[in-house]
Amino acid sequence: SYTPSAQEEEMATFSRQILAATEDVWTEEFRKMGKTYRPPTLVLFTGSVQSGCGNASASTGPFYCSADEKLYIDLSFFEQMRQSMGAGGDFAYAYVIAHEVGHHVQHLLGVLDDAHSQMSQMSQSDANKVSVRIELQADFLAGVWGYHDNRLFQSLEEGDLEEAINAASKIGDDYLQKQAQGYVVPDAFNHGRSDQRMRWLKRGLTTGDLRQGDTFSMSYNSL
Repeated sequence: SYTPSAQEEEMATFSRQILAATEDVWTEEFRKMGKTYRPPTLVLFTGSVQSGCGNASASTGPFYCSADEKLYIDLSFFEQMRQSMGAGGDFAYAYVIAHEVGHHVQHLLGVLDDAHSQMSQMSQSDANKVSVRIELQADFLAGVWGYHDNRLFQSLEEGDLEEAINAASKIGDDYLQKQAQGYVVPDAFNHGRSDQRMRWLKRGLTTGDLRQGDTFSMSYNSL
């Protein structure tokens, strides 16, 4: 019974276009590895949604569920990015979608499931560090998509790189904790600091080389 606003309709169309663009790039990249890419399903919702990973509300933000291979996006999130976070712009929104698709890529390559298996046997503090490695690699993979999408379709315009990097800075754990409580708790980080998220996204965007994105074998302090 919900009727989406014109803006939400526009963002729904945009989200589907970006998802299709990620499919083009990852199909080719998987082919180079001798593998077959299986695209995720996009689920757009408002308010709350039931996923294969449980119930989620809009406050969760966009997320990927490996149990059902679906990418969930609450359409209000993009408006929140623009208004509350000062991180608007088409390429900033595309980065968010490509980051979640990055988790799907990790799932198909077995990286995500291995990491989750490790995390289930660790203390919360150590599990958070593995989570940071997962998220920074997904940022890198979002960048790899941006590099190849631009190579194929000349899609990047003046200012796009800055838009995405600004968005990455606004969703760093340190930035969000500082905004919410005025101080940071590094042991509670599970997505990475702003400078880390910007650095890994930029590495993907500038190299387009999957071999440059191993966030798991380097020391945690070097990330």
